[in-house]
Amino acid sequence: MTNDESSPATSLLTARTAEACADTVAQTARIAAEAISGASAPFTGALPGPLNGAVAAIDLDVPMSGMSAVLDEARDLYLRDAVYFHHPRYLAHLNCPVAVPAVAAEAMLTAVNSSLDTWDQSAGAMLIERRLIDWTAARIGLGPDADGIFTSGGTQSNLQALLLARDEALKAHADVPRAQALGRLRIFASASGHFSVQRAAQLLGLAPDAVIAVHTDDSQRMCVEALVRAVSEERSAGNLPCAVVATAGTTDFGSIDPLTEIADVALAHDLWMHVDAAYGCGLLVSRRRALLGGIERADSVTVDFHKSFFQPVSSSAVLVRDRTTLGHVTIRADYLNPVEHADRRGIDDQVDKSLQTTRRFDALKLWFTLRAMGPDRVGELFDTVIDLAATTARHLRLDPRFHVAVDPVLSTVVFRWVPDAAESSVTDPRVDAANTGAREAVFFTGEAVVASTKIDGRTWLKFTLLNPETTLAEILEVVDLLADHAERAFEAAPDYVVTGREVA
Repeated sequence: MTNDESSPATSLLTARTAEACADTVAQTARIAAEAISGASAPFTGALPGPLNGAVAAIDLDVPMSGMSAVLDEARDLYLRDAVYFHHPRYLAHLNCPVAVPAVAAEAMLTAVNSSLDTWDQSAGAMLIERRLIDWTAARIGLGPDADGIFTSGGTQSNLQALLLARDEALKAHADVPRAQALGRLRIFASASGHFSVQRAAQLLGLAPDAVIAVHTDDSQRMCVEALVRAVSEERSAGNLPCAVVATAGTTDFGSIDPLTEIADVALAHDLWMHVDAAYGCGLLVSRRRALLGGIERADSVTVDFHKSFFQPVSSSAVLVRDRTTLGHVTIRADYLNPVEHADRRGIDDQVDKSLQTTRRFDALKLWFTLRAMGPDRVGELFDTVIDLAATTARHLRLDPRFHVAVDPVLSTVVFRWVPDAAESSVTDPRVDAANTGAREAVFFTGEAVVASTKIDGRTWLKFTLLNPETTLAEILEVVDLLADHAERAFEAAPDYVVTGREVA
């Protein structure tokens, strides 16, 4: 390796280039900050076709003249047309503005680039992650034998939890041939639960009909009676009920299943109880903690700090009541985590309980946030958006232009524009088209970003409020915009089309 300053080695972060790297990171952060502070709308309305053309035209085999040129290009290809979650009119999905201490942690953890699989790659980072797992398990109330691991997100957390449930069930039914047992295992989940449960069942080699959708009540909560009935029916059919997935904060409605009652059913029928609290985990630090009553009885819990703890993606974890169950994912490799390492060092490696091998030190973001802000402040932020959702729903219920699906529990409001109170508006396909048209119109004009979903085949609009700086006045302005676009779309159906802007 040469000492020439122009050599490729000077592009690597080393002791020699650390100060220059810090300057580059600071410059990049400044440009991102300017883009965030200068965004007058959550989105520009850019169309995918022209933007894709601009990206495809880049010759990746020819480097640019320096980082300044790279940053200028990034302004055009990324920052200009980014969807900005921090903007008060971003009201669509479970994306949040992020805590400043967590952003600072991103710079540190990326620079050091620890891999959280073995002690000889992470040391103190491993201990910080473990301390946060213990803190979270204590907040949930899982008991002294609890453990867990940080993951890439709720989908991975749910997958790992159900893998443990599957293997515990296979162990309990060791007298049944494995292939036969896999085809008979059944998982019960709310009809309003997350699609990752079905995906997990596919990945785990279960039958195509392994996930049983349990009916929900008018508040979109799992019906306990329906759960008991479904478990009994599957057992009578010769199948092997093994797990129930309760949701603490459904994606569409923010509804929380009756956790205590479901825990009673799980105990009575020897089911693994998993709670998907990817959305509702912010209640652990909220004044509404009681809404999670019964979560302490779960066998496993998913938490997504990158939702209601206001962390950058990704920051998630899966927690278990009994740490020994994590052994179902342990595989030893002589070059990485032989058992003698734990014997000599006095600590097991994190890879022993993770589906991932190389893994980022995402826990540092939560650590910085808790140490700088404290959990109560994080909880106050979540409570603010929950209060805002309740107020928004009250206003929409008083507005004759809209119907509200359910009273919000968390920060999601599901509603639907209707032309009048006539019963015909329920099934008129023009109403679905009008709601879809209104959503697309505010998106492609850059006026706002809202989401949609379907209930009984009908299109509904959805606000997911995770920005504590969004005001009721701003939301009501968006409501008026939606109503205006929906009315025009209804009258012009099916010819009402709003397109985005061309890339210059």
